[in-house]
Amino acid sequence: MMADVLLELKNLKTSFRVKDDYFAAVDDVTLTVNKREVLAVVGESGCGKSALAYSIMKLHTRAQVEGKIEFKGEDIVTATPGRLTQLRGKEMGMIFQDSLSALNPLIKIGDQIAEAIYLHDQKISKSALKARVMELLTQVGIHRAESVYIQYPHQLSGGMRQRVVIAMAIANSPDLLIADEPTTALDVTIQAQILDLIRKLRDDLDAGVILITHDLGVVAEMADRVAVMYAGQIVEIGTVYDVMENPRHPYTRSLLHSMPSAIASKDEKLHVIEGVVPSLPLIPRVGCRFKDRMDWIPESAHEAHPTLKEITPGHFVRCSCYQHFHFPEEGVNA
Repeated sequence: MMADVLLELKNLKTSFRVKDDYFAAVDDVTLTVNKREVLAVVGESGCGKSALAYSIMKLHTRAQVEGKIEFKGEDIVTATPGRLTQLRGKEMGMIFQDSLSALNPLIKIGDQIAEAIYLHDQKISKSALKARVMELLTQVGIHRAESVYIQYPHQLSGGMRQRVVIAMAIANSPDLLIADEPTTALDVTIQAQILDLIRKLRDDLDAGVILITHDLGVVAEMADRVAVMYAGQIVEIGTVYDVMENPRHPYTRSLLHSMPSAIASKDEKLHVIEGVVPSLPLIPRVGCRFKDRMDWIPESAHEAHPTLKEITPGHFVRCSCYQHFHFPEEGVNA
């Protein structure tokens, strides 16, 4: 299995400066991504999902990054800017959340995709370059490629722009594809098409995929494994079956309990997770970070220094509080 490990994060910590101090938005994250695997990273807004994605690509310009990011055995943290330029867009591709911001409004679509290819293959001929761009536009499901080639980003719909961003991300057949909320603000039909496309690209490119999302329905449909993030930490990680069918951490259980159910009665109320994700300077650095949002669980249920523990093969949970957790309406013995 080790030969299939594509990416390995070891005690990754990414800190940002707020006034005079640095605070970790990604805090001691350890995980692996294998070839041909979709790892979903899930959590509320502000949990550190996108900060994690940008850390892997080394796109943070004013952050302190500690720990290891090993991509195919090479440590990205210590890589030179020149080496990072070689890796980004060629061996590591990223689908950004906001397609309108990811594209240059003043450059035609065809030229933007061509630039992504030419940066890594400057010997390619003009005719071969255009042919490759047309091939990519067709590959991501754009049927009128000739027309889109000469259009500007504002002339395309959100779904079409997202396909263009995907075309740029896969232009050089990367080994690792990071998709940061790739279906945000798209209607349900287009979402399904984009997810089908990412799944197909995983198979065609033999790539590993990190799927950043807050949509648990997408997780259930797409992921092989799931990492649940809260306040910068992984609080639970396991196979999609383990996490979705047998969630253990209180935060994971709360997220799933908040989802509407097709079989729920019309009088049944959705569970609401009390409070909000704390802002970066206010994240508690000692003890269980989710403790304040389940104040009906006694202090004694929590560890002083919670770590990830393997409760079944490949299924890890942080903090012993999962053994004592219940929803308020269930009672202690539920």
